[in-house]
Amino acid sequence: MKVAVYYNNNDVRIEERPKPEIGDGEFLLKMMASGICGSDVMEWYRLKTAPRALGHEVTGEIVDAGEGVPYKVGDRVFVSHHVPCNECEQCRAGHHTACETLHRTNFDPGGFAEFIRIPEINVRNGVYRLPENVSYEDGTFIEPLACVVRGQRLAGIGKGQTVLVLGSGISGLLHIQLAKLKGAKRIIAMDVNQSRLDMARRFGADEVMGAEEEIDVKADVVIVCTGAEAAAMQALKCVGRGGTVLFFAVPEPGFELTVPINEFWRNEVTVRTSYGAAPDDLKEALELIEEGRINVHDMVTHVLPLDKAAEGFNLVAQANESLKVILKPNK
Repeated sequence: MKVAVYYNNNDVRIEERPKPEIGDGEFLLKMMASGICGSDVMEWYRLKTAPRALGHEVTGEIVDAGEGVPYKVGDRVFVSHHVPCNECEQCRAGHHTACETLHRTNFDPGGFAEFIRIPEINVRNGVYRLPENVSYEDGTFIEPLACVVRGQRLAGIGKGQTVLVLGSGISGLLHIQLAKLKGAKRIIAMDVNQSRLDMARRFGADEVMGAEEEIDVKADVVIVCTGAEAAAMQALKCVGRGGTVLFFAVPEPGFELTVPINEFWRNEVTVRTSYGAAPDDLKEALELIEEGRINVHDMVTHVLPLDKAAEGFNLVAQANESLKVILKPNK
């Protein structure tokens, strides 16, 4: 079978590998759509494990199932790559994405492959049937939207708030849409890219600003959706009294952020992080897509065959006119 193997952002190769063999409790998925995530092109994050097959926003059709699998051949599904054990101290406390099992689990070989072996624990804790009205392409948004669902729940976004979103890529646009759905009064988007700002306005931002502009806003919630160091520093200056800064994305390791702790202490400012998605977040994301309450369909700008994975990675890395880039099986 064909597999897209990541060496670096400028070197993604199509390689031949044996089709994975499945065991009891596992199933074989034929990839039907696989989204390229912004994290797939963060070289500081990916190079340490390269070369490897990436891809975690995957939908497909079950083509073979082992003994004891509660799904059948032909089922259309989304499969979560990282799944919690649901039993450890972190899971019991609601911190499923801090679960050690979640950080270890993954597909074989990865989502950018013609066929994918889904391990038993993923089958048990991370499979979601796609409703008839959810396409394979739209289903690739379940995971990124679930991460946004979790982040906004932790940040306490609600009615009447002013929300500042730093970074207007896929995650930023999903945050804008969900904040609007939750009743935010004023949503401001910032980015370095004018086309992204145009998209931010299209998907619900009330105001858009270039990253170089001076901003005189004290937001109830500031959501950092970019790894730019300048954004991390700016977030601390733009949060209002009693507000929250949510680091949905972070700069690369080694960056240290000076927190005005005395000011934050006096004004009860919260700084918190959000990583990944738990099963309940994924269920909610699927429902939002199924019910059409979040528009993911219009965020797809490029659909490419697996053989053109290198082109897809380049589009995402350059972040010019592309938003969501999806890989599909070769015809």
